[in-house]
Amino acid sequence: MSARALIVAKAPVIGEVKTRLGAEIGMAAAADLAAAALLDTMAACQTAFGAESCFLALAGDLSRAERSNELAVALEGWKVFDQRGADFAARLVHAHTDIPQGSPVVQVGMDTPQVRAEDLRGVAAGLADADAVLGPADDGGWWVLALTSPEPARVLRAVAMSTATTYDDTRRALRAHGVRVASAQPMRDVDTATDAAVVAGHCPATRFARAWQVRAR
Repeated sequence: MSARALIVAKAPVIGEVKTRLGAEIGMAAAADLAAAALLDTMAACQTAFGAESCFLALAGDLSRAERSNELAVALEGWKVFDQRGADFAARLVHAHTDIPQGSPVVQVGMDTPQVRAEDLRGVAAGLADADAVLGPADDGGWWVLALTSPEPARVLRAVAMSTATTYDDTRRALRAHGVRVASAQPMRDVDTATDAAVVAGHCPATRFARAWQVRAR
C-alpha cells in the first residue's frame, strides 16, 4: 500500500531530550544517542516510502542538536514543520492534521532505532483491512500509529500519554469512535540504559548501536 511516514520527535539537544537516560549516562551521551536513533528512524522511513513521502514534526532547534550537520543532510527532500500544542497528545493530533490530506500515514517517534523499512511497510499493509494500525511498546505505550485518514487522531486528546496503559487506552478510544484497529508487532522503546543496551544488541549495524558501543567501552 502506498503510504507516507511521519516522525514526531524532539531535536536532540543536550539537556532537552532523553533526560531520564541522561540521568544515568550523562546528558551529552543521551543526546548523541537520541540523534543516532533519529537518524536510524529517518533512514528506515526514507527506505520504506521515499524522502518525498516523509514528514518530520519537530520540537526544538535542530541547529543546536547533536549531529546537526548529519541530520540536515539526511533531511534533504523531507518536509519539516514545527510541532504545536500544549501537551504531547495535542502535538500528536496536530502532527497528523497539519500534513496535507493524501495517502495513509505511518507515524513513529525516535525511541525505536531498531525499526526497519520492512516493519514500516508491514504496518502500512495492515491498513488494507483496517482504519488504524497500532503497535504496542514494551512499557505499555505504543511505538507506531498508522491511519488511513487524520480524523481518528483527534481521539488522542483524551488519552493520557506515557503511562503503562497508553496502548490499551488508545486502542479503546479509537474503537469507541468506530475505528477498525489492527495491531503491529511490539517493540521496545529506549528510555533507560537497560533499554539502550537491549535495543543496541538487536540492531548492531545501526548508528544507535555503534554510538552505544563507543559509550560502553
